[in-house]
Amino acid sequence: MPDGLLIIDKPAGWTSMDVCAKLRGALREKRVGHAGTLDPMATGVLPVFVGQATKAVSFAENGQKEYLASLRPGVVTDTQDVTGTVLSETDAEVTEEGLRAVLPRFTGELMQTPPMYSAVKIQGKKLYELARRGVEVERRPRPVTIFALEPLGREANGDWRLRVLCSKGTYIRTLINDIGAALGCGACMSALRRTMASGFTLEEALTLEEALARGETALRGTDSLFRQYPAHRVESAAVERRCRCGNPIRAGVPDGMYRVYGQDGAFLALSRCEGGVLTSVKNFFGSRD
Repeated sequence: MPDGLLIIDKPAGWTSMDVCAKLRGALREKRVGHAGTLDPMATGVLPVFVGQATKAVSFAENGQKEYLASLRPGVVTDTQDVTGTVLSETDAEVTEEGLRAVLPRFTGELMQTPPMYSAVKIQGKKLYELARRGVEVERRPRPVTIFALEPLGREANGDWRLRVLCSKGTYIRTLINDIGAALGCGACMSALRRTMASGFTLEEALTLEEALARGETALRGTDSLFRQYPAHRVESAAVERRCRCGNPIRAGVPDGMYRVYGQDGAFLALSRCEGGVLTSVKNFFGSRD
């Protein structure tokens, strides 16, 4: 059965789950999931996990993400992007100097209120389901971190392009809506492209068409998600058996996180070493090398 990761350049108009469903059918594998939802209008890096690799989704969701986003000044919508109903529209002239003056307010640790048009659940109901019925409910602000926020110039239609490096759970359209409020003219998001997620970049991504054409050969090893950690290969068949049974194993390596491999090179586990003992954090027996 297929196991591994696909780094997809999600096309506009598709939901993240649409992409997973398409790949589920093409690969004939029920266990297909993704890390980090992208709105249908958004494009860019979508890590997709297949087979045994779905065990790694929780590790992928927590990393930093990078986006290129477009801010349309003077337009406010109910969805905080151009797909929604316009609530107000004014002629607004936002200069680079004016934009740069407010951006420092939105860097660092922030409290962000999830938009009504989002998949956040309150009392078992998704917010967007309530929003479509005209119901608005109180949402608790959540902590997010904006590590970098910079303007990259103005587009031909007058929109401003921004680069955003942020933590998990950040709503870029809400960030743009809040920046618009700080500018005094309002704003909505007119385009969004994710350029990095889970440590993978656009340069590593395949179009959906390319992934479908290549099938299983497009899968990269589950261990590629943990490439920032050093590798450790077990020293004997006996030690490998202990590892495959979920037992700690002795290893002459410094403390820290390791990718652990069997004698044949198969990826076995992500493990933590303390005092010369490797203890499994998550096992991946049987996943693609």
